[in-house]
Amino acid sequence: MNPTFALLPLCIVGSAALAAPVLDDAVRQRAEELTRTGLHASIVIAVIDGRDSAVYGFGSVHAGKNTKPGADTVYQIGSVTKTMTGLLLADAVIECKVTLEEPVAALLPGYTLPAFDGKPISLLDLATHYSALPRLPDNFAPKDPANPYADYTEAKQRQFLAAYQLPRAPGSVFDYSNIGYAVLGTALAAREGRSYEALLQSRIAVPLGMRSTSNQPTHGMLARLAPGHLMTGEATPAWDLNVVAPAGGVYSSARDMIAYLQAYMFKPLRPYALAIKPQRPMAPDSDTKVGLAWLLEQQQGQSYAWHSGQTGGYTSYAAFTTDGKRGVVVLTNTARTVDALGLSALLPGTPLPPLKKPQAAIELPRVALAQYVADYVLEHSPEEHFTLTVSLGKHGLEAAGTGVGSAPLFASAKDQFFFRAIEAELAFTRDDAGKIAAAVLKQGGQEVVLPRKQ
Repeated sequence: MNPTFALLPLCIVGSAALAAPVLDDAVRQRAEELTRTGLHASIVIAVIDGRDSAVYGFGSVHAGKNTKPGADTVYQIGSVTKTMTGLLLADAVIECKVTLEEPVAALLPGYTLPAFDGKPISLLDLATHYSALPRLPDNFAPKDPANPYADYTEAKQRQFLAAYQLPRAPGSVFDYSNIGYAVLGTALAAREGRSYEALLQSRIAVPLGMRSTSNQPTHGMLARLAPGHLMTGEATPAWDLNVVAPAGGVYSSARDMIAYLQAYMFKPLRPYALAIKPQRPMAPDSDTKVGLAWLLEQQQGQSYAWHSGQTGGYTSYAAFTTDGKRGVVVLTNTARTVDALGLSALLPGTPLPPLKKPQAAIELPRVALAQYVADYVLEHSPEEHFTLTVSLGKHGLEAAGTGVGSAPLFASAKDQFFFRAIEAELAFTRDDAGKIAAAVLKQGGQEVVLPRKQ
C-alpha cells in the first residue's frame, strides 16, 4: 500500500478552498431537519468530487451545547469496518500470503471449522457472506444488552465453530454474517501472527494517514468521540466488539474516511481494485453484486460501491461511484439509518423518503404489561433459531432479540406495541382461552410469527 494517499487534498467547509464540493440542497435540508427535531443528535456528511472534498456538520456533538461536529469528530462506523477487513484480505491475496479459494481452516489450525459434506468454508465465502454461517453465533448470550459483544471472546468463537453444523454448502447462498467476518479477521490476523488492530494500522490506517481510525481508540480519539444515542434519544455507550471487531468495531472520522474512499477512487492500487471487484451476486436474480464486503449496484446509469453500518448508538454510510468521480460518507451518533441520506448525497436527485412523525403511545398498567413477559422463539432449523425476550423493566416493557440489545416497547393499543429504537412493531395474539400465544414482529414490510415458549 502506498503512503502517498495520505497526501491527497482535503478541503473542509469553512477553509479557503475554492472548489469545495457542494452538498445537494435536499440533503442539506433533511440533515438540518433530522438534527433540529432530535431524530439525530449529530450528523457529518463528507462529499468527494474528484480530488476535492468537503465536510458538512449538523446538530451538536454534546446535548445542550453548541458543539457542531466536524471533520475530526470521531464516530463508531459499525459494519463499514467489514470493507476494511475485506481490504486486508485483498492485500494478503496480492502479497501472495493467501488465496481467495483457500479454506479458512488452513489459517486457523487450532480451530475445528465446520464443513458441509466435506466442502470447507473458503476465505472468499466469508468475505462475500456465502459461508453458510449464521448472522450471529448460537452461543451469543450477552450479559449487558447495552454492550452485547463485550463478553464474546475468542474462546466462545472457537467453541461455536467447533459445535456448529452448516445447514447448506458454503458458496451456495448469500446470507449476511457478522460472525463470518469475525472469523475472517481472526484468520487473517493468525496468518500474519499479529492482532487485527496491528494489521489495520500497518496495512490501512498508517499508509493512508488515517490518524483517527482504530478498533482500539486512543485517549485523543475518545476526547473527540460523539457520544452514542438510541433512536429514543437516550444516551448509550459505544460497543466493545471484542473478537467480533473485524465485523464492526472500528472508530473513524470524516477526514479519515475521505482518505479511505479516495484510495479506492483514483487509479486504485491492486488491493483496492480487488476489493471492489464483483465476486458473486447477492441473489440469483439480483443485479446487486458482492465484492470483498462492498456491495456493487447501479442506479441512474451510475455504478457505485457502498456499505452501511450500525452499532448501539451509531450509524454510518460510505459509498463512491466506480468511475472515481464522487464519494460520500455519512456518520451519525444515533442508531437510526442514514442510507437514504447517503445515497441522495452520492447521486443528487435521488428522492428522499418522507419523514415519519413519532407515534403516540398510551399507558397500560404494569399488571397488564406483565402478561406479555416471556420468550418468543422462531425455529429455522435445529441449529438456527431466533428468540425475542420480552421483559418488564423499570419504565415498562422491553424486548431483546438474539444478538440484539434490549429496546423499550410502547403501547398503541391492547396487544399492540411499537419500538422507537428501531422501525418495527410488535403485536401479540391470543389463544381461545385468552392467553398470549405468539408475538408478531412487523418490520420492513414483513411479518414474522414467534410462538410463545411454553
